[in-house]
Amino acid sequence: MDILISEVGLRDGLQSIDRVLDIEVKKSWISAEAAAGVREIEVGSFVNYKALPQMADTAALVQFAKTIPGLTVAVLVPNLYGAKSALEAEVDVLSIPVSASETHSKLNVRRTHKQMIEEIRDIRAVIDELPESRRPHFSANVSTAFGCSIEGDVPVATVVDLAERMLDAGADEIGLSDTTGYADPRAVRERVRAVRSAIGKDKLLGVHLHNTRGLGLANALAALDEGITTIDSSLAGLGGCPAAPGASGNIVTEDLAFMLEAMGCKTGIDLEKLFEVRKVLAGGLPDEPLYGFVTDSGIPLGFSGSPQV
Repeated sequence: MDILISEVGLRDGLQSIDRVLDIEVKKSWISAEAAAGVREIEVGSFVNYKALPQMADTAALVQFAKTIPGLTVAVLVPNLYGAKSALEAEVDVLSIPVSASETHSKLNVRRTHKQMIEEIRDIRAVIDELPESRRPHFSANVSTAFGCSIEGDVPVATVVDLAERMLDAGADEIGLSDTTGYADPRAVRERVRAVRSAIGKDKLLGVHLHNTRGLGLANALAALDEGITTIDSSLAGLGGCPAAPGASGNIVTEDLAFMLEAMGCKTGIDLEKLFEVRKVLAGGLPDEPLYGFVTDSGIPLGFSGSPQV
């Protein structure tokens, strides 16, 4: 099975720390991960840079990443204004988060569900004005899809309804995000099945999972069992969500890649080269904790993994 690991550390990881990483370090990070075989990297987000100064160089990073052959360049946007900047930068993948928890939505992007659906509709209209060759893949992600650290439980029906409305408004694809680290394997299976049953298997291909409570890889495996083929992760587990109290920690890219390769899945990633990328991050953020098990313990003797593609 071919599984796409989408690196989100440059966005989800860096937005969660106070220090602004130098753009040259970011470029080295992107280059090194691409050289290791990572095929998709979310290089940043087009947001209010006064609120998130870590993202102020996103346009420059898109321009740089677009020069790397074979790399899919993704960004996140919170609204139409950010989407216009992303379209001007000619990104490959454009994603927008819509929180299933309306309280979280108001805190994170200052919009209700209804307003966010209108944002998607407006973004779709702007994309459709472009020549077909310049239209990015437009993904809308249901954030807090497994629970909210502000509201608590998020009903499955709410997640399904929001997914249907986002697709109807013009998204090409829907994703499910465990923004707060509330998911467990049973919940992942349940919600992936419910959403796919409503919108079609081909419209839900990716999940964004956190390791806040140590269930990141277990949840990823549950998603794989349900046919998910794209999983977000962050180098060294950097990240979280500034608008979700306690929601620290993405899945570690290195551990996820090792697990998939050990299972015989094809990621296209050279593990040894991927491990070396941590040195770039450690050099740029010397005081920031870096997580991951396989980089500490090493690859087992006799490990072969899947054939590199």
